[in-house]
Amino acid sequence: MAYPDRGKSNRRAKSARPTPKRRVRQLDGVESIDTNDHEFLRQFVTEHGKIVPARITGASAKQQRGIKRGVRKLRVMGLVQ
Repeated sequence: MAYPDRGKSNRRAKSARPTPKRRVRQLDGVESIDTNDHEFLRQFVTEHGKIVPARITGASAKQQRGIKRGVRKLRVMGLVQ
């Protein structure tokens, strides 16, 4: 039994790489995250209620942990979706 297409690759041709999303750098100069400031933390949540990743916001790992804690705390209080 012969398979005529056996040696061919089904991969798509590589196209030009898409440009990565730019970091907004909203946190330049911010040393600590106030977990009770719901207006500040609301900018790190999408309209669907997801926390925006650090690679997009430009937050450091420590800042992103503070954002995570703050948003989760505000979700429990019902201030953020």
